[in-house]
Order: sequence, then C-alpha cells, then structure tokens
Amino acid sequence: MTAFLLTNYRLRLAMGCLLAFPCLVAGQDSFGQPTGATQNGGGTRPAGPRGPVEQAAPSGLEAELVRMEPLERRDMKVPPTAVLHSGAMHGPTPTSIPGGRLVTTREIYEMVRRTRGDRSSAPRSFDILGGQERLPGALAAVPAGQAGSFDDPTQREFGQFLQDVTQGRKDLPMIFYCASYECWLSYNASLRAIKLGYTNVLWYRGGLEAWKHARLPMDTPDGGQGPGAGPQR
Repeated sequence: MTAFLLTNYRLRLAMGCLLAFPCLVAGQDSFGQPTGATQNGGGTRPAGPRGPVEQAAPSGLEAELVRMEPLERRDMKVPPTAVLHSGAMHGPTPTSIPGGRLVTTREIYEMVRRTRGDRSSAPRSFDILGGQERLPGALAAVPAGQAGSFDDPTQREFGQFLQDVTQGRKDLPMIFYCASYECWLSYNASLRAIKLGYTNVLWYRGGLEAWKHARLPMDTPDGGQGPGAGPQR
C-alpha cells in the first residue's frame, strides 16, 4: 500500500509539472538536501546561502542590486491570494503574499551578510524549481510548489520536512524561490509554509533569474560554485 501511494504521488506530481510548468530535472519529486548539507540527529541541516557572505561586495554589485529592485517588484496587476494557485505556473505574479513578505536580491544579500556565522538567525533557502543550479545551500522542495489544498498529502510531507529542517522553530527566516517573477511555484510553497505556522516566510519573487543576473554564486551540479550569467558591465 505504501509503495502504491508513493507511486501515485509521483505520478500526480509528474502530471502537474507537464500541465503547469516545465520540469527541468527528472526525478525531482521529493524533499531533499543540497550537495554538502549534513544530517544531525535525523533532521536535515541545510548549509544556507554561503557565497555572498564570504567576501566583500564586488565593485558595482550593491549599485546593481539597488537598480534591480524596481524590476523585481514590478506590478503586473495580479492581486495577492491566500489560496494555492492552480492555473498555469508560468505567468504574472502578485507583488505581495498574505502572511509572508516579498524580498529582493538586495535584501537577501544583506540578510546573509548580516547573519554571517550566526546559524541561529541565518536564513534557510528552498529551491522550488528543481533545475541544475541552485542558490548556495538551497534545499530541494519541489513538490511544495504544486496546486492542491492545505490538508493534502503534499502539505503533510512538507510539514514534516520543514519540522526537520528548522528543528521546530517557527520564526526562522525561510526563503522560497523558483524561476522568476513569472513563476507561481515558490508562491505556492510560501503559502504552504505560512499555513503551517511559519512566521518569517520570505518569497523571493525575482528567483533564480534575478540571482544569476546579479552574478552571485550558485551551487552547480558538480557540487561546486559558479557565478551567474549576469549582465556585461
């Protein structure tokens, strides 16, 4: 019975990907850890965003991050909603999220630098896209982006996953991202976390596209880090 339920869950997720948004990596149908994450007492301990805190800001980076903010907050005339999005996952998104907060690349960069070395307050980041590249230390949480309800199997599995990651702390800053400001997957994941009672949910609307545009470090498939393919200066 367990095997049947798991197979059915994966089938439903695969169909959701085909109908809603292109899945970039086959098999991204579970909650998991990034290369380099460690296990502690059975709970997952994400490494957290690393790159930006290991060196001073390169010349021009902070100015570029400020310049990007209006684009990341671009109003696409879509009202916020507290209900899981069930339409096409690629499309215009709101500029706010009930119970959470939209954050920009600049805000994440500054947050990570400010909490350098302080694991108790450092943000945890969650990749809801499932591609070959991730923000440094981001944990895979692809199923959390799918439509459904706040009492479905995905919600229960996601709740257990977040319990392990946070060790039960509801106040930890949690960053959810997907492709860009035209991707609903991270919005759904953020709503699911909010519904589970997490009080510091940060929806990174600009997502991977904005991070790469700023040329910030990323985790790559070989376990190393590489710069994004940002604009030429």
